[in-house]
Amino acid sequence: LERARDYLHKTGRFIVIGGIVSPVHDSYGKQGLVSSRHRLIMCQLAVQNSDWIRVDPWECYQDTWQTTCSVLEHHRDLMKRVTGCILSNVNTPSMTPVIGQPQNETPQPIYQNSNVSSKPTAAKILGKVGESLSRICCVRPPVERFTFVDENANLGTVMRYEEIELRILLLCGSDLLESFCIPGLWNEADMEVIVGDFGIVVVPRDAADTDRIMNHSSILRKYKNNIMVVKDDINHPMSVVSSTKSRLALQHGDGHVVDYLSQPVIDYILKSQLYINTSG
Repeated sequence: LERARDYLHKTGRFIVIGGIVSPVHDSYGKQGLVSSRHRLIMCQLAVQNSDWIRVDPWECYQDTWQTTCSVLEHHRDLMKRVTGCILSNVNTPSMTPVIGQPQNETPQPIYQNSNVSSKPTAAKILGKVGESLSRICCVRPPVERFTFVDENANLGTVMRYEEIELRILLLCGSDLLESFCIPGLWNEADMEVIVGDFGIVVVPRDAADTDRIMNHSSILRKYKNNIMVVKDDINHPMSVVSSTKSRLALQHGDGHVVDYLSQPVIDYILKSQLYINTSG
């Protein structure tokens, strides 16, 4: 999440105002999946010092496992209710204008009818977001020559703008992207919505060739422009970010687990005796 936000900011195309961690439902069925009660607590401990990432329990609290598409749609609908505005998507952009104005251009009136004052404004929208969903993961679509309000996307400084458009993107590793190419694994209609309507931010794993992966799927090729690949930083290789490696390190008593997990999470795992075999 941190690396993805940094990358999106560096592109000059986006302002990320929040991130959501949504642990999967217990009935997902993955081998070794511990109770959502534990996973929620571990996620909350991991982001407890973040001022922009939050953990959302909705997915865990449902009666059964939810598809990725359903989870994205839930958060989109929640944002609609909270902000009172239409969220944009890639295929059918909303008529709600975007944050800020291009440089050296005179702002043009967006609404031409007599009900301008009743339209959502940034103050109204961001105020509601701040009250109820201050860490929702939203980004803005590309606008040429856009100037950042500040490098940290501090919402307090954008209140002077009268327009805002929100989007929700799926953040995933390249291993999930590659799973889109496995016949029958994903519902094609869901893939159309995930990639076409929402868009994806991909973090490569172990130098994965994301271009090759996308070329193996007609849907990924179709919506290639909606897929943003986070460029790796030589000083922070994303291949070390792995829940599998974290679990193996715990099982083997590997002290390098501190490279993957924060101390509060490690303490909770040890206290609850999670992922640790009899010899560990």
